Amino acid sequence: MPSVVVAGHRLEWAWHGPPPGAAPTLVFLHEGLGSVSLWRDFPERAAAATGFGALVYSRWGYGRSDPVTPPRPLRYMHDEGLVALPELLGALGVRDAVLFGHSDGASIAIVHAGSGAAPLVRAVVLLAPHVFAEDLSIESIRRAARSYEESGDLRARLARHHDDPDGAFWGWNRAWLDPDFRRWNLEEFLPRIRVPVLVVQGADDEYGTVRQLQAIEAGCAGPVRALILERCGHSPHRDQPEKTLEALVAFTRGL
Repeated sequence: MPSVVVAGHRLEWAWHGPPPGAAPTLVFLHEGLGSVSLWRDFPERAAAATGFGALVYSRWGYGRSDPVTPPRPLRYMHDEGLVALPELLGALGVRDAVLFGHSDGASIAIVHAGSGAAPLVRAVVLLAPHVFAEDLSIESIRRAARSYEESGDLRARLARHHDDPDGAFWGWNRAWLDPDFRRWNLEEFLPRIRVPVLVVQGADDEYGTVRQLQAIEAGCAGPVRALILERCGHSPHRDQPEKTLEALVAFTRGL
């Protein structure tokens, strides 16, 4: 798999569909424990269904990218959206981007799109986004820590997708469980998002409530389309892939 150096770190990436000069690019921003491989075939299917290119990459500390030594700074999602992501888009020649972020990746998309310096972004798709920390999120992340420590199953599953599963897990987990993370908030970025936004939330999301969706609807300056999927948890593209893909296709056609 190819790699690129961004902000001093080697990152793995993959591309599906047409190159940047031929069509807009879906830029896939993975969750807090995600990677290129954990997207499975969804990016390739999305590229085929929309006619867009699809850029998939593993952030620093994930997948086959360079490892990170915890603790991560509590502003790690700000750093990704303000520094690493724009550098990556430039390095890979992306000209016209639709950000497709899941969980932490959705938060990174919000930071970048709302930075006031995102000229390449024409639209944003947010799956299970976070703009502030909720009790539900913190408690679910606390349970994940207990599961990781007490059972080898979660670590074994992560090891199939990450060169350094401990660094990937604890870098994410300890940041969210830091008491100071309770003050983490991205609502200041929303008024500067003037491009169309699609938000997809699972009705049974164990990491966030509809308050996240409501904050995005109220805060964004551009049009927001919201979709709540029944029988769906924190990963709409895995729990309800057909409905998520259908919503993405309808959204991109509207662009």
